Amino acid sequence: MGASIAKIAKKLGFLPQCRIRIVMVGLDGSGKTTILYKLKLGDLLKTKPTIGFNVETIQYKSICFDVWDIGGESKAIVFVVDSSDRERIPEARKELHWVLADKELENAAVLVLGNKQDLSDAMSSSEMADKLGLHSLGQRPWYIQKTSACSGYGLLI
Repeated sequence: MGASIAKIAKKLGFLPQCRIRIVMVGLDGSGKTTILYKLKLGDLLKTKPTIGFNVETIQYKSICFDVWDIGGESKAIVFVVDSSDRERIPEARKELHWVLADKELENAAVLVLGNKQDLSDAMSSSEMADKLGLHSLGQRPWYIQKTSACSGYGLLI
């Protein structure tokens, strides 16, 4: 995730800024908290459903990412999707586009973490892009990173 966000941040001219605020959102059960703590601690923690929010700072090379699940002058949005849950992808699309409509986030880049790629029925990147309507985002930069919070696949730790 650090490399993916750094790539988007560089395109937008945010680097070599040393601290970047990121919002991580997604449907319940998509793996947001698991990913956050896998990145922060490098280990898989047993998590409970989040009430309120979690905030952590994750270092990648010379950049510190302040990862929040709420907004406020954020430069990037990390949207976590359960890539194996095709039934809820329309709901995820609606949620993503609702978040992106927020005036505070109009210039934020989008990183979609297609989580649970370790499951056999996980969607491909192109399928997720189509079903989430990412091609309709115009000039807003976006990227899909396939991940597995459990194994660490796709997460730079």
